[in-house]
Amino acid sequence: MKCPFCGDPNTQVTDTRENEDGDVVRRRRRCPKCDKRFTTYERIDLKMPHIVKRNGNRSEFDHNKLAGSMQLALRKRPVTTEAVEAAVDRIEARLLSLGEPEIPSQQLGELVMKELKKLDKVAYIRFASVYRNFADVDEFSDVIREVQARPRRGRKESPGQPDPEHDLFGN
Repeated sequence: MKCPFCGDPNTQVTDTRENEDGDVVRRRRRCPKCDKRFTTYERIDLKMPHIVKRNGNRSEFDHNKLAGSMQLALRKRPVTTEAVEAAVDRIEARLLSLGEPEIPSQQLGELVMKELKKLDKVAYIRFASVYRNFADVDEFSDVIREVQARPRRGRKESPGQPDPEHDLFGN
């Protein structure tokens, strides 16, 4: 590692420590030529795929943009910030596991909808309405029926009576 003060290429490591998660290594270094000390950090450099939009434009993956769009769908919903961040982390891990340099925005949208469906059904419908560009109320109704039609494991649905856990409008 080259000294940032005098440019000498021969620096010495005096101390090495990993962070708690083990994904960053901190090294204290000393330059024998000018005797100055400095710190360097080593971390894994993972490349997220580029997102190919419907019009063919490409953009870099943006963690904050993804979290923001999910937060917008979850606005005024009882979902913690930690749950949203965990969902974003799962989406990022899935994108990395694909190993592709580019993915279509539709694929990213489907991953987001899958996570939102687990977090909050109202947010899922909000996101789906924008993402799928619903043209009329019937498309909303179809998605609402899809969400309500799935009984929870270990629970029987009583016919004709709405299940309070599936009632999307808090009624």
